[in-house]
Amino acid sequence: MGQYFTNEKLPSEVKKTECFLLGNKFYFYTDNGVFSKDGLDFGSRFLLSSIPIEEIGGKILDMGCGYGVFGIVLNKLTSCHVDMVDVNLRALHLAKRNIDLNKVKDINVFESNCYENVNDKYAVIITNPPIRAGKKIVYEIVMNARNYLEEGGCLFLVIRKEQGAKSLIRDLEDIYKVDILDKKSGFYAIKCSL
Repeated sequence: MGQYFTNEKLPSEVKKTECFLLGNKFYFYTDNGVFSKDGLDFGSRFLLSSIPIEEIGGKILDMGCGYGVFGIVLNKLTSCHVDMVDVNLRALHLAKRNIDLNKVKDINVFESNCYENVNDKYAVIITNPPIRAGKKIVYEIVMNARNYLEEGGCLFLVIRKEQGAKSLIRDLEDIYKVDILDKKSGFYAIKCSL
């Protein structure tokens, strides 16, 4: 699973997938070496369906964007500016292609290991944290989000119960006001506000 977080040279096998989200059809190119290469994963779909879209405004950061699902969907539905970052160069290349494929605008894509190259503040940060990268990376993403949120901003994330959801929620409550937006099939959709 290390290929999601490194830039190993796996053979490329790009494929185009289709999904319906929140009343809209989206297309995404995927490839080997990126998360959920066979199409949109349940956790990401669940998080998007749990977010109060009507409350989202201002700049959005898609942290660990993969091939760009969160950023593209939220940009299309809200017309907000989106920055999408990932450490995986293949994922970033796909994200750029998917921006064109879905005809969305006002999205900036760049490489960043967690927040290393992020220099802005956001109204919303959204992530399906890379659990397989380990607890240290997951905590770096979710706990440090507060340093990149505007006043009144919020972090949206999804995590499975068996991947440590309950302990993560307890730790998040030391920093944020935490709301469980929904629970389904062992997944938790979480909103963290400052």
